[in-house]
Order: sequence, then C-alpha cells, then structure tokens
Amino acid sequence: MFNEEEALPALVSRLRPVLDALGEPYEVVAVDDGSGDRTAVLLDAFRLGWPELRIIGLRRNSGHQAALTAGLDRARGAYVASIDADLQDPPEKIPEMLALARGRELDIVYGIRADRASDTGFKRWTAALYYRLVRRLAGPSVPAQAGDFRLLSRAAVDALKALPDQQRVYRLLVPWLGFPSGEVTYEREPRTAGHSKYPLGRMIRLAVDSVTGFSAAPLRIATWLGGFAFLVCLGLIGYTLWAHASEETVPGWTSLFIGVLFIGAVQLVCVGLLGEYVGRIYTAVQNRPTYFVARDTSRERAERRL
Repeated sequence: MFNEEEALPALVSRLRPVLDALGEPYEVVAVDDGSGDRTAVLLDAFRLGWPELRIIGLRRNSGHQAALTAGLDRARGAYVASIDADLQDPPEKIPEMLALARGRELDIVYGIRADRASDTGFKRWTAALYYRLVRRLAGPSVPAQAGDFRLLSRAAVDALKALPDQQRVYRLLVPWLGFPSGEVTYEREPRTAGHSKYPLGRMIRLAVDSVTGFSAAPLRIATWLGGFAFLVCLGLIGYTLWAHASEETVPGWTSLFIGVLFIGAVQLVCVGLLGEYVGRIYTAVQNRPTYFVARDTSRERAERRL
C-alpha cells in the first residue's frame, strides 16, 4: 500500500471479519511502500488491537511489484493471498479461493474481474489491450483480466522466491510457473477512497516490463525491419546500376535522402529495442535488491521477548 490512509479503516473493517471467520490461525502482512501520509501511523494503531497484523515498512517507494515481492518474501503461511488496499478486489472472496485451492488441490487461484464497469472507459480499453498483448507474447496460460489478487500455495511462493528476476511482473511470472490453477470471478468495485496509484506512466512501464521481460518479440521486430531496410537498399542499388547502364541522368538526391532517413530511422528503432534488453542485463548484473525494509513488527516482538 502507498498513501492509503483514507482506505485503511474500510480495509480493516472488511478484511478482519473475513479472516476471523475462517477459524484458523492467520497473519496479515501489510507492506507500507514508503508512504508519505499517515498510513504508517494508522497501521500501528490498528496493530494494537489486531495481533495478527504484521507491518513491513519499506524505506522508500519501491513500486507495486517490489512491495508484492517484500510481502511474499516474508509471508509464512501455508497459503498466501495478495490484495491491494483500495478494496477494488473484495476480501470476501478469500475464503472461496482458499476452499477451491484445498478442494481441488490447486497451487494458484486467480481472482478474475468479470465486470469492470467501475473503471473508466480508457482504463478498460488499455487493460484489454494489455492482456491481449501479453497473451499473444507470453502464451494463453496468462489469464485475461487477472490482476494481483490471487491465492498461492507455499510451494508456489517458494518457487517465486527462487527466481532470479529483478524487475518482476507477477501477472506473467505466476502463470509461467505452470502450477495447477483455478479461478474465482468477481465484480470489480470502485476504489473505496483516495485516488489511483497507477497513472498512465506506470501502466506504460508495466507493459514495457511485461513485453521485454517475457518475450524476444521486439528483437524479432527489429530483425524484420532490418531485413526490409536491406531489401530497400538492394532495390536502390539496382535502380542506380540500371540508370547508370542506360546512361540516364539521375538526380539522386531525393532518393538518397529518403533512403538515408529510412535506414537511420530503422537503426534508431532497433537500437532502442536493444537498449531495453541491455538495460535489463545491466540491472541483473548489478543484482541490487528491489526494496529495503525499514521495520518489521515481527522482529520487534521477538526482540521484546528477549
């Protein structure tokens, strides 16, 4: 969660009764992604009366996927459900997801948005375009309209933790595991409070990470563009030789100028695509952690016992 002070009271009032009704031991890992408002203060206040609440505070805003990584790395349950704090994904579906996983021995249960009427038309259009793109590149195993509301078994969580990826996109990583999976559908609700933390820039960044992280298709596009440019160059060379053999006067400047511009444009596109992959290689070589934990309330509790 990031700057969710307005949504926290509603989240706690809906999430806690659902988990208490399970009649089983549980733990809630709340990841504060470097919030600048009163999110951390409210979490501490709720924790006083909710011993199952565990707070993971990141030192800076590391991003949505990094916050998910922090939560998965520290979750200790046999099953782990991830949910955003804005309550667009209903926590009341968690028992249904758990029952489905146990009843059918599934390692993954996706929350599928059957109705996105609460989203804007632009958001629905861009989401449909995104899922169509990633399913084309990463394969049909990626469920359409599945966000980061899902339930994972301990085996699936451990498998994710073992992956070396730095820039993670769990919407593609989880299906890539190939573990047995099921689906639970729900209607996406309006945000309970506050505003979206996923502006257009972050949506574009997510799409770029999805494409460059799970497919070499952009490199193949560069290859096709390069091949087409090569054929154009051959055509220009053939035309020049024909003009020379027929002793015709050829001005040449227009065709030369167009040819240079076209080839230069293709080269720039190819360099840009290659740069995306080189950047990912650079990040992997650095092997920097995607987040830093400032505090973990479970450690504080253990230190007090000592």
